[in-house]
Amino acid sequence: MRVELFDFDLPADRIALRPARPRDSARLLMVDGRAFSDHLVSDLPGLLRPGDVLVFNDTKVIPAQLEGRRGEATIGATLHKREGTREWRAFLRNAKRARDGDEIDFGAGVAASVSDKGEDGSALLRFHGEEPVELLLERAGSMPLPPYIASKRAVDASDREDYQTMFAREEGAVAAPTAALHFTPDLLDALDERGIARETLTLHVGAGTFLPVKSEDTADHRMHAEWGHIDAPTADRLNAVRRGGGRLISVGTTSLRLLESATGEDGVIRPFEGDTSIFITPGYRFRAVDGLITNFHLPKSTLFMLVSALMGLDVMQSAYAHAIEAGYRFYSYGDGSLLLPELRS
Repeated sequence: MRVELFDFDLPADRIALRPARPRDSARLLMVDGRAFSDHLVSDLPGLLRPGDVLVFNDTKVIPAQLEGRRGEATIGATLHKREGTREWRAFLRNAKRARDGDEIDFGAGVAASVSDKGEDGSALLRFHGEEPVELLLERAGSMPLPPYIASKRAVDASDREDYQTMFAREEGAVAAPTAALHFTPDLLDALDERGIARETLTLHVGAGTFLPVKSEDTADHRMHAEWGHIDAPTADRLNAVRRGGGRLISVGTTSLRLLESATGEDGVIRPFEGDTSIFITPGYRFRAVDGLITNFHLPKSTLFMLVSALMGLDVMQSAYAHAIEAGYRFYSYGDGSLLLPELRS
């Protein structure tokens, strides 16, 4: 499909620079089939059915944004995928000033060597020393806010908490599964009372999620791989829910992409461990999920393509037009949507 079909106009003042407080006071646009209705995230228990299961991503964002020096040159690095115990694939800023074999000094006793540079501005960084890389990043790194926020304000101490979900447990993401940022202990209690269960899986979100689609046709776009894991007991429970008539509602596109990667043509979710680079566009037949909770995404992004595949491009164009007109806040710190597609045969 032509990428231009997924474009829309978004006023700059619709981009949220801070999250709602409390988190579950964010607005929620429900798209049920082709019908829209306006709510708050705290209304979610009444919008779902007893027996539904929310599937969360328990990945934890690491301080993956680094600023360093190679000689007189300033080099920025955004880690996006672990390749080994001490190796991370990273996107480099001012990449032409760093050659294979060069050392970048990130300060605070943290340094890394450059190798395997790619045409997309990425390189493999091997961190020096014996300390765990996670400790090095805590000293020298900062939270990797999306560029549409970081370009408008500096990262500060509050982002360490704001850009982390309450489910964050498994370290390795360089971007938050932002739909889950809206959840609070009070909201979980209300969901429990309603009889809505929850499960967790792990997909370490990479910085590739923010890369623009530069090709003119979706068939020519290459997704970056991300590592995910679903264990056998979780897969068994999710399959049992579906057999019993319950709905699986992914909280975030990351949990959706992993569920779809782990599900066969027969609709059975299987244990999964490894990389996925699944790219979901209109025409894709969903195998695992019955709905999605997600934030509002960028024009011409792979994530807007995904929600258009779930709901229909015309429906999502209309829903986003409504959200813009009604003053919804967009992107990582913005408001959310509950997407429930019409049943497909």
